[in-house]
Amino acid sequence: MRSKTLAFLAAGLGTALTLTACGANQATPPASGGSSDTASSGGGIPVGVILPETATSARWEGFDKPMLEAAMRAKGLDPDIQNAQGDVQKFTTLADGMISQGVKVLVIASINSEVGTAVATKAKARGIPTIDYDRLNLGGSSDYYVSFDNVKVGELQGQGLADALKDKPGAQVIEIEGAPTDNNATLFYNGQQNVLKPLYDAGTLKLVQKQAIDGWDNQKGGTTFEQILTGNGGKVDGVVAANDGLAGAVITVLRKNGLNGKVPVTGQDATADGLMAILRGDQYMTVFKPIKEEAENTAALAALLAKGDTAGADALAKQSSDDTKANRKVKSVLLEPKLTTKDTVKEVVTQGYVKASEICGGDLAPVCSQLGIS
Repeated sequence: MRSKTLAFLAAGLGTALTLTACGANQATPPASGGSSDTASSGGGIPVGVILPETATSARWEGFDKPMLEAAMRAKGLDPDIQNAQGDVQKFTTLADGMISQGVKVLVIASINSEVGTAVATKAKARGIPTIDYDRLNLGGSSDYYVSFDNVKVGELQGQGLADALKDKPGAQVIEIEGAPTDNNATLFYNGQQNVLKPLYDAGTLKLVQKQAIDGWDNQKGGTTFEQILTGNGGKVDGVVAANDGLAGAVITVLRKNGLNGKVPVTGQDATADGLMAILRGDQYMTVFKPIKEEAENTAALAALLAKGDTAGADALAKQSSDDTKANRKVKSVLLEPKLTTKDTVKEVVTQGYVKASEICGGDLAPVCSQLGIS
């Protein structure tokens, strides 16, 4: 994959402004979810899974955890799925516990590459194969990586914004990007620029400012956006927001300035909040990543590795990703993301990722009816 270093760094944020409803990013976990503190139970080959957090995205507990558990049990595995809650020390402690308990495979969705690399090194020393899940750990030693084509995710965001602004030559754009320590954020940014930079260079669009947000923090994202907007005289025609949580924070600021629904905003993850914002017209698009496919491919790969079938694992992970820090190729399964706008929200519901009842209440009932969402 095309992986470059982010050309920008998160800047100081100044005085924090209090924001309410900064994209709560809530999701209702499927019945098989359970608590993030519940250890595995039952028969099967023991496999450890560590997820990163819950503060900035609902997907980890709402979708990844129950879908990974179901997919792994279907493959004869006994998964112990824990969440580090954004705490690097807790991530390390969870990994140490799983390694000492003798898991046969360790799946890690890291908080950052440093902790992911350290954990993978410990596991490798004990002969335990590791799979980087969703986020590639730069400089790491995991032999396999399962995710979506994250450059493509960024390209969809860039194309979505370009489509929304096609009738506004010279439109002013603000970019609110993800954490500079997250390789996925780098890939999203690279993909966005594949589409948007030629438009900036040609003067078709005008970049006001771009800013990475430490920790994908929604409130910081909203505060930063508000500062940029104010510095630009309250003018903006379009916003690149790297995920639905940041989009929600941006929309809160736009609403405060009477601009919501008038300024297209991108997103990612197809969260319930993001989809509702799209149905209301406050958010232009999101990127739908069928997490069930990611979970099922991870489970299949883990089952092969747990049985020592590296040839089978290699046959499944036919693609490769660039670890630019370690100067190596990582065997990968890279799945296809999908652009979702108001007209295609129904697909996310139909595939069972969000229930109609979660997004179609109150003022959105007529909109859902019109779109055939039920």
